[in-house]
Amino acid sequence: MRAVSCDGAQKSDSVTKTNSRPITLKELAAHLGLSQSTVSRIINGEAVAHRIAEETQQRVLHAAAIYGYTANAVARSLRQKRTYTIGVIVPEISEGYSTAVLSGIEDELLKDGFFYFVVSHRHRPDLLEGYPRMMVARAVEGIIAVDTPMEKDLSVPVVSVSGHKHRDGVINIELHHQQAATFALSHLKSLGHRKLAIIKGQAFSSDTKLRWQAIVEAAKALEMELDPDLIVQLSSLEPGPAPGKEVTQQLIERGNAFTAIFAFNDVTAIGAIQALREAGLRVPKDVSVMGFDDILAASTNNPPLTTIHQPLRSMGQAAATTLLSLIRDDLAKPHPAAITVFPRLVVRNSTGQAFGVAVRTGH
Repeated sequence: MRAVSCDGAQKSDSVTKTNSRPITLKELAAHLGLSQSTVSRIINGEAVAHRIAEETQQRVLHAAAIYGYTANAVARSLRQKRTYTIGVIVPEISEGYSTAVLSGIEDELLKDGFFYFVVSHRHRPDLLEGYPRMMVARAVEGIIAVDTPMEKDLSVPVVSVSGHKHRDGVINIELHHQQAATFALSHLKSLGHRKLAIIKGQAFSSDTKLRWQAIVEAAKALEMELDPDLIVQLSSLEPGPAPGKEVTQQLIERGNAFTAIFAFNDVTAIGAIQALREAGLRVPKDVSVMGFDDILAASTNNPPLTTIHQPLRSMGQAAATTLLSLIRDDLAKPHPAAITVFPRLVVRNSTGQAFGVAVRTGH
């Protein structure tokens, strides 16, 4: 009896996987008629760097799957004195911002054969202090911090997504917040909105201060007055729309007139819409609502959310490729302090013409 290879060539039974042991690299290479180095490079995710043909890559991966061959990552790490591991720190793992950024990070790390693990600090000072040290102790080759301040010098490269703290040893991936604020306020002004409520982010968020400064500057340039009585700030650590709903209820209870809300992020905007509906106000006929980020739920919300698209997946990809370049030491020096990405306005159904002024009587 003879076995048939994935490319149609016949090979002897001696190269098929047996129940007693897995196939070796030498046997797999002989089975495919390729060198061990070629097979090893493909299995270890190094095919692109060595310009190995796509067809050859598919042959090797298919045969490896059939015969159950897996590279010994531990042995590879010991040989090369590498761990091929990245640490990722996020505030919390929940639907929206963090998951979109993580998706982009994963895209790039998988291409290079890197493993990564994620920790969430929930804004606890002990975890913010301890996690980076723990990761270094576990021999990560680099760290990506998402919306997380990095205060200490570390012995490995660090890339920060929305960190906004320019310090030696850290490269930041940042949104152009001034452009984002201008897009948002220009859109609302074009619809006739003059009584604008603003929901600021939590004080612990790296984006909050910079985004608020951008809003203030954009309002001044557009000659839009910001009423202090129409500005509220998120404080709750709770994920989801509940904090946005809570502060919108506070706005309504104050009894001040407003025709639009610009929320810190999409999840907050969704909570704001819930509060407005419970108060008997229609979106957007009575009050327009604008979000920020353009998470997946923004387009499926009722009504679909007008928002500022922040390229979160691309920011994750940029963070990963930048970190890998730092690890390989092939990023041009001096290293940039920041890499800027740009927003765009996405108009959906949660904003409309300002026909009147929504007034609610406070308690």
